[in-house]
Amino acid sequence: MLVVFALIALVVAPAGMATAAPRQATTGSIGLRLLDVPVDAGNDPRAQIYIVDHLALGAVIHRRIEVSNTTASPVHVIVYAAAATIEDGTFLGAAGHTQNDLSTWTSVYPDSVDVAAKSSELALVSITVPADAAPGEQYGVVWAEVRSAPATGSGIVQVSRVGIRLYVSVGPGGAPAPDFTIDSLTAIRSPDGQPTVLATVRNTGGRALDMSGTLQLAAGPGGLSAGPFTATLGTTLAIGDTEGVTFVLDKQLPAGPWDARITLLSGLLAHSAHATITFPIAGASPPVPAMSTRAGWLYPAAAAIVVLLSLSVAALIHTRKRRLAARRDRLRGRSDQTRGAGQWTRTWGKNPAP
Repeated sequence: MLVVFALIALVVAPAGMATAAPRQATTGSIGLRLLDVPVDAGNDPRAQIYIVDHLALGAVIHRRIEVSNTTASPVHVIVYAAAATIEDGTFLGAAGHTQNDLSTWTSVYPDSVDVAAKSSELALVSITVPADAAPGEQYGVVWAEVRSAPATGSGIVQVSRVGIRLYVSVGPGGAPAPDFTIDSLTAIRSPDGQPTVLATVRNTGGRALDMSGTLQLAAGPGGLSAGPFTATLGTTLAIGDTEGVTFVLDKQLPAGPWDARITLLSGLLAHSAHATITFPIAGASPPVPAMSTRAGWLYPAAAAIVVLLSLSVAALIHTRKRRLAARRDRLRGRSDQTRGAGQWTRTWGKNPAP
């Protein structure tokens, strides 16, 4: 029997739900959504859609997932973990049920569910790290898979599946710190006139990165500005890799020169850089080294903090001076009263009243 994998879906919709349409379904799809996020990663966009964690040797974690069916018919869904790799800037789920270390540590209960039409079911993903596991980061996918009945006379089974990525780092201590640099910007114009900007990004940290971000153009011909333009999603950098992040721009954009300012993110990590670029008539201009920049709010915030501290110190000094002056006045007043009383007593003694 020939098995055809019709869809290997790892692109996650904005709502955090990945979907795949079964062959037999005319409308609707099966979906897979992560329900649990670690408390310390509650603000991390990656941790809300993928299982991203750093685990000690012998550790066990559990994550609930939701398998949904928006079609008009019930579906039988197989849920399992399989291997994944990062190659040439792309996160790739392995074919079929190919295994690696991480997938063998990962179990799903139940491993299959019957999901009624317009309904959903829950499953539990458990990852158990062996006590002798090798340190490092590994990748995998938890898949929800639907198989069609064999086509009449063909013996072909079509498989649709949708997955949640696994980024699991193993080792003692805290999680390795993620980091990256924006090395250069390259202005490109395709043969059909489409301008793009390619940002060369290098992963200098200890975790894989899923890149997103924006590009803003300013100080163009006649003082023009353009953007922000959104990065094309789907670029994943393995540890130590260098890849390009692409921004597709408007065809009407003049050649420049432009002051290109870029901000790239992976989860909560963000870096910004800028460079002056000019689009060629066709092909690619030479890469321009990107100069890193701090967030635009940093300097005004720092200046405001300095001003507030200065005002606070000045107010404290002024208040202290007033208190000291008031204390001196009180002491001086007591001294004058004592001295006056003593003089009166001496005078009374010398000149008794009649």
